[in-house]
Amino acid sequence: MKKLIIIIFLTSMLGASAQQKADMIIYNGKIATMVKPGEFKQAIAMHNGIVLATGTTEEIVTNYKNTATKLVDAGGKTVIPGLNDSHMHAIREGLNYNMELRWDGVKTLKRAMQMLKEQAARTPEGAWVKVVGGWNEFQFAEKRQPTIDEINAAVPDKPVFITYLYGKAFLNKKGIEVLGYDKNTSYPGSVVELDKDGKPTGLLYAKETPMAIYRTLALTGKLTPEERINSSEHFYREINSFGITSVVDAAGGSQNYDADYQASLALAKAGKLTVRTAYYLFAQQKGKEFADYEKWITQTYPNKNDHILMAKGYAMEGAGENLIATGADFENFLEPRIVLSPDMETDLEPVIRLLVKNRWPFRLHATYGESIDRMLNVFEKVNKDTPFKGLRWFFDHAETITDPELARVKALGGGVAVQFRMYFQGELYTKMYGQPKTQLPPIKKMLAMGIPVGMGTDAPRISTYNPWMAMHWLLTGKTIGGMQFWPQDQILDKFTALQLYTSGSAWCSGEQDVKGKLVKGMYADMVILSDDYFTANTEQVKHITALMTVVNGKIVYASGKYAVESPAIAAAIPVWSPINYYGGYQK
Repeated sequence: MKKLIIIIFLTSMLGASAQQKADMIIYNGKIATMVKPGEFKQAIAMHNGIVLATGTTEEIVTNYKNTATKLVDAGGKTVIPGLNDSHMHAIREGLNYNMELRWDGVKTLKRAMQMLKEQAARTPEGAWVKVVGGWNEFQFAEKRQPTIDEINAAVPDKPVFITYLYGKAFLNKKGIEVLGYDKNTSYPGSVVELDKDGKPTGLLYAKETPMAIYRTLALTGKLTPEERINSSEHFYREINSFGITSVVDAAGGSQNYDADYQASLALAKAGKLTVRTAYYLFAQQKGKEFADYEKWITQTYPNKNDHILMAKGYAMEGAGENLIATGADFENFLEPRIVLSPDMETDLEPVIRLLVKNRWPFRLHATYGESIDRMLNVFEKVNKDTPFKGLRWFFDHAETITDPELARVKALGGGVAVQFRMYFQGELYTKMYGQPKTQLPPIKKMLAMGIPVGMGTDAPRISTYNPWMAMHWLLTGKTIGGMQFWPQDQILDKFTALQLYTSGSAWCSGEQDVKGKLVKGMYADMVILSDDYFTANTEQVKHITALMTVVNGKIVYASGKYAVESPAIAAAIPVWSPINYYGGYQK
């Protein structure tokens, strides 16, 4: 009998010692597992970047704590899975963030202009003062944009460049002088406005293309390689402050592979990448897109892990968001819809055949149903003899996609990455096309049909990167200026909205089985929120931030009572960077 007792005792001891212990436990919280609505736990344990278990505080601490376990008291605060932006230009923004004055979140035009003037005073000779996206006039109390005269008066002696959505830009008098723009300056598809004397006014307009805006932006300077790494680190820290733990990078114009990926890669290799970054590749030269993808297929491959920190922390995912120049259906709601080139199908088909044959996932920018119809014709043609067979692909944006087109997307196994661009452009869309009678994009319909949907911002050149502003849009259907853009019966409930920003977006990088829920075996990516998202009214949701952001089981950002836990970060360089004085989003 004694022998049996000893065996049982030894067996129980071995079992206890074999029980995996936690690196960190967050307890005394309201932890949303996101498995089903209303499911909350008190505590969560994690080890080696993976969730071990959730349960009551007593259960988790008793079973998973040892002397090395870090304990974090959530103080009753809500904990959610890390947010995942399915369409952000994060890698490109990292290269530029330290140079930019951000008007995101600024409440008045008066304050925006004051910031512009202050920043110009500290900006050295030869450098530009730049505001690149993330704002519109409807966020300002004055409900208007600045005038060129106001910009010239605020900054007469330093070059200034300000972009407005995708359709307009402001260039002050000094900027015109530095660039040497005159009556002969022209960009195809764009307008460099001239006054009655034939001199540039400083206003640039996109018509068929935004070439004038983005070619001018490219002339306003860039950071050194050292500054780019520092800038990328600061931008990732900035989006961590809102609870973003992952992005699916949509590449973008003037983002060349692989030169422009080196700053983020350097952070990954140094163990300083604080946002899991899955990236797609975007061919840059018109007429050479097929050659680029043909070359890249020999150089890299989907899910290739380019770092040493964590699974899928910095990985190539596929092709897009633009695949061919003739397939770019430019969304400028200041102008009528442009019709895609008649060459689009001829250019797109060989690229799609190449990608499907080599099992490369792809994403494709498409705003209008008219464009989507033609693109789907190409996909269906290719599918007949080179089957998609479950290959991950999706449209980006799809604001005016039709019901029949959604059915075709589903038949081909596709998804849609939606963004809150209408939060910033709803008034402009309504002025051009009238008040929509349905949800644009039709998210509820997509979900009802079982189409995978991921949520994102398309930040930062049009929208802000603050995910809680996007959440406000999902929960209200209103614009940033308060206009009711969607019919109210089309707004989403809180669980569905958050699900789009977690497991929904994880589908866009093929990670829906490891990311987006707080349950055993999932990535230990989570956020302690400043306010309870589930009980806050919709206006309060806009102001939520992160008290603590955890990626791969490690604290990457902390504020408030947890601020001492936030990893150190060097000051932004160059020293005159607006980030050192204003930060990014004006909380």
